[in-house]
Amino acid sequence: MHIYVDADACPVKDEVYKVAMRHEVPVHVVANSFMRVPAHRLLTRITVPEGPDVADDWIAERADAQSIVITSDILLAQRCIEKGARVLSPKGKAFTENSIGQQVATRAIMEDLRGMGEQTSGPAAFKPADRSNFLSALEVELQKLKRGR
Repeated sequence: MHIYVDADACPVKDEVYKVAMRHEVPVHVVANSFMRVPAHRLLTRITVPEGPDVADDWIAERADAQSIVITSDILLAQRCIEKGARVLSPKGKAFTENSIGQQVATRAIMEDLRGMGEQTSGPAAFKPADRSNFLSALEVELQKLKRGR
């Protein structure tokens, strides 16, 4: 089992570290700039070169059915789901085979609207309840993976 964190704008890295250490699961924190990661044998910082989707590509190439990916990037989520990985947003929402198609379509529509000059609101602000939801969701996904071994 492995946890991959799309780390550049992830607000729940500390929570991932705590849960992963409790479960003895390796974590790969992937970013295209230096990021401080606690010194621990289970935690690895991966700094990829600058460029569009380089961190996403690194994660997607390694994700598999024994992985949990933490990201808010819908296209990365889709790629990882296709490889059998479990994917969570930092707010604790699970991306699934059943939901990802609609989320990708909505993303494309919003991108088209922005391209036409429409003002869109963007994602809702991160709240304390989101942190709690994420912790619960990560715990559930780790338990599912452990039972599936």
